[in-house]
This record gives sequence, C-alpha cells and structure tokens, in this order.
Amino acid sequence: MTGQIVQETALIQVRPDADPRVLALYQEGTKLRDYARARVIASDDDVKTATDDLSVIAGLKKAIEIKRKEYTGPINEHLKSVNAAFGTFTDPLNEADTVNRQKVLAYRAELERQRREQDRINQLRAEAARAEMELKGELTEPVGLVQVAEEAPARYRTETGTLGAVKTWEIEVVDFAALPDQYKVADMVKIRKVFQAGVAIPGVRGWQKEGLRVTARKQ
Repeated sequence: MTGQIVQETALIQVRPDADPRVLALYQEGTKLRDYARARVIASDDDVKTATDDLSVIAGLKKAIEIKRKEYTGPINEHLKSVNAAFGTFTDPLNEADTVNRQKVLAYRAELERQRREQDRINQLRAEAARAEMELKGELTEPVGLVQVAEEAPARYRTETGTLGAVKTWEIEVVDFAALPDQYKVADMVKIRKVFQAGVAIPGVRGWQKEGLRVTARKQ
C-alpha cells in the first residue's frame, strides 16, 4: 500500500545444541577425545592408529565448521545488510558533524592567526622604537601598538551542550637511525621469512620446532 512501510523479518537458526547432526558430530568428538586421552604411543603402528584418528578428527572439524557457517552465514549477511542500512541513515549526521567541526576549527585557526599577526606587528614596532631611541635618544612619534585579541575560548557552553577545544600530538619518525632502541620494534614476520630462506641475521637466534601436519584423504 502507498505510504505504508513494510518490514521484513529474517528467519535464522539459533539452536545448534538441538540440531541432530551437530549433536552427532559432538558425540563423535567426545569418543575421539576419550581415545586420545587413553592412547599410548609406543610404536610406529601406534602412530599409524593415531594418524587414522587425526584424519577423522580433521574431517569432523571440517563438518562442524560447515554446520557453524549454516547458522552464522545468514546471521552475518543479515547483520551486514542492517549495518549498511544504518550506515546510510547516519551519513547525513556524520557529514553535518564533520562540517560543523571543520568550520569551528577554521574559525578558531583564523582568530589565532590574526592574534599572532597582531603580536608580531607590535614586536616589530617595539623593536623599531628601541632602535630609534638608541640612534636619536628620543622617539619622533609615539609607538602605535595594535590591540592584540584575546585567545579563543577553550570551552563554549550553551543550553544544549558544551564544546571544548583539545590539542593532540601528531608525530612522524624522520630519522629511524637516531631513534632510541626501546622505540624500535622488530618485524618478526619478516625475520621469520628470512630465517626460513636460510639467511642468518646478526643478533637473532633461530631454531626449528617440529610439528605435525594432518591431511585427511578425500572420501
């Protein structure tokens, strides 16, 4: 109907603990956990048996992940669309906020520029007057100082709110070699790649740690 807003309702699964397939996967997992706790590895045959279980575990973990995505996929897609919609709704407010802040800051920056210029003019006139006194022993005309405006208020109060000016530091490293050591952070990802390529780096110790990679056969 014209002028009527229609709201859509999303239907999603919210009880994986009541899903028979999920529960079956969980039960298989508990059995494999109990087997692992009781297992003793004392021979290559024991390792082969563990390999079988590890392969089954990998398959079950993949199956559980698929089920998880069946639940979370629609939720995430719905959440994404909701966030996008509300992002559109808040765009005008964000722009209004930014524009107002920029204009207030520009106004305050101009006031400060004018104040500094007035102060600079007075310093130049005072220096000129001192030079004339040293040269002639007197001033031929009074020193005409301009009025220096006061600094812009640090805080503005209205009936609806308060606006305060804050100052933050922006930094840039211009000479990394001069930077104290405690502020230099090692790039561990890059260092690890260099060691993997067989290149030694002074001041760095590297060693290999054995792990296991399990590849389950495709059914």
